[in-house]
Amino acid sequence: MHSVIQTPTPLQALSHALLREKGISLFMKRDDLTHPDVQGNKWRKLKYNLEFAKANNYASILTFGGPMSNHIYSTAAAGKLFGLKTIGVIRGYAHLPLTPTLAFAKAQGMEFHFLSKAEYEHRFSESTLEELKQTYGEFYAIPDGGSNALAVKGVAEMMQEIDIDYDVCCVAMGTGGTTAGCVAGSKGRKVIGFSSLKGEGNLSTEVERLVHEYSTLENAAPVYNWTINYDYHFGGYGKVTDELLAFVQQFEKEQNILLDPVYTSKMMFGVFDLIEKDYFVKGTKIVAIHTGGLQGWRKNNASKK
Repeated sequence: MHSVIQTPTPLQALSHALLREKGISLFMKRDDLTHPDVQGNKWRKLKYNLEFAKANNYASILTFGGPMSNHIYSTAAAGKLFGLKTIGVIRGYAHLPLTPTLAFAKAQGMEFHFLSKAEYEHRFSESTLEELKQTYGEFYAIPDGGSNALAVKGVAEMMQEIDIDYDVCCVAMGTGGTTAGCVAGSKGRKVIGFSSLKGEGNLSTEVERLVHEYSTLENAAPVYNWTINYDYHFGGYGKVTDELLAFVQQFEKEQNILLDPVYTSKMMFGVFDLIEKDYFVKGTKIVAIHTGGLQGWRKNNASKK
């Protein structure tokens, strides 16, 4: 089923004067290399959900997201790759032209169902789900960002591909599912989630919930050793600044790795800033997860300058 997806993905050692100065080893898990359209954490979170849908004879997958959602983009692409009809329940009103994300998803065959922001708040209510079933028939539902216990399982599996003895895993955060998977798969090593959202919200609660659901699913008891950093959101979800864009440009020049504008770029900026501030003790080995999302350059019309 997964022959078009390239896994395991490589672990790349990074070289930088700051790392040498501080005595820190930094590696990047290149999960952006899984597939051009189903990258990184989006593939990891979809993998076991797709398998479940196939095994239980669902012909359709229905999922949720905004008009610029990486998850909507990747679910549409994955549905086309693996022969499943996809339905996107989109926050906001339909209007033309479609965002680049929705235009791509439509080209992959995804059907859209738009809900106003007020209606979207109740997207998981019994009445809304019943109305969706009457419209589209039976479907397998995946939540926003793909974050559920099966998603955590896929990310935890990715962690098992890391073949060095590291001390800390750093990962960007949106809905909390990827961070939960890193926690579940880290075998007690410290995980730092870097939130791309402004404000703390309920991310901690969500990570706890997802790790617990995974533990129940796998009959496992992962060791909890994680924290969330809220200092590097650069103004909030989808916001970029000249400082961040300059960092991305310099990072690509030095490491030959392009970071996405919404998630991994902010996380890596934070990692280097924390190293500069001696947050990590000398000799620490850090693995940073590149979660993909490179289509973010198109969908946000961001410029790398």
